Amino acid sequence: MNEIYTEFFGLAERPFSLLPDPDFLFWSPEHKHAATMLEYGLFSRAPITLITGEVGAGKTTLLRHLMATISEDVTIALVSNARGSRDDVIRWIMLSLGQRVEAGEDYVLIYDRFQQLLIQEYAAGRRVVVVIDEAQNLDAGVLEELRMITNINADKDELVQLILMGQPELRDLIARPELRQFAQRVSSGFHLGPMPADCAQPYIAHRLQVAGATREIFTPEAAQKLHAHCGGLPRLMNQLADLGMVYAYSARSEIVTGEIIDRVIEDNVFYLPVETQRAKPRVIAPAPTAAASAEAAPAFLHRGGR
Repeated sequence: MNEIYTEFFGLAERPFSLLPDPDFLFWSPEHKHAATMLEYGLFSRAPITLITGEVGAGKTTLLRHLMATISEDVTIALVSNARGSRDDVIRWIMLSLGQRVEAGEDYVLIYDRFQQLLIQEYAAGRRVVVVIDEAQNLDAGVLEELRMITNINADKDELVQLILMGQPELRDLIARPELRQFAQRVSSGFHLGPMPADCAQPYIAHRLQVAGATREIFTPEAAQKLHAHCGGLPRLMNQLADLGMVYAYSARSEIVTGEIIDRVIEDNVFYLPVETQRAKPRVIAPAPTAAASAEAAPAFLHRGGR
């Protein structure tokens, strides 16, 4: 079905896959702002940068783009879905940096090796950025341990930076009184909200073009119905759009219309979460004026990476 579907519409690949492919990243105002705050955090050497967003808002796609394009003088440690105690977090980080950790190895020894690694990277002209994805799964003790890690420095230079990415409840966790010291270390951050309605048609057209489309496939009405039904969340819009293309293919319709989207919804083959949050974007720290007003994607996302 996948190959027939793409061939029918003249596409090289599925345009609405749920995989976080940075090639399909659409620069909505929300994503531009989030990327600007990432840029601000990285280049101002902010101890902690915080990016939160609704489930399916595109945080992971943005992170994948960052990983693919960041400059070579930055060593990235990506920790995904980390769980456990505060003593486990340093093990997760060391493993993500390619360092062997022996079973039962003493925490103090691991921490010392971690500090020595940071010093070696610093001496080689590189800095370490630890990215914690799905950070809402961490407890207060682990976050406090991460704060202590950001205190490692050489003279006036910090040796490690943190980027925390997670769902909205991460903000609630950080706002707890016992984490006020952690919150004070957050120098840059942004909450990635739903896509604005006027981005629906350009978003659909962008993904189709990347997949090889040479014509319009979704009508403006279909795009608006996708946005309205999914609350502007890209992942949900992708799911519904993909089903719309399957329905159009089955009907031998070269256009996905609003009526086809209605039919998908009415047939209950698309399952919308019970609660679709619609939080507005919230900037935690101001971005540089020039970067904030730029129409194109932030410059650091275009520089050569590893």
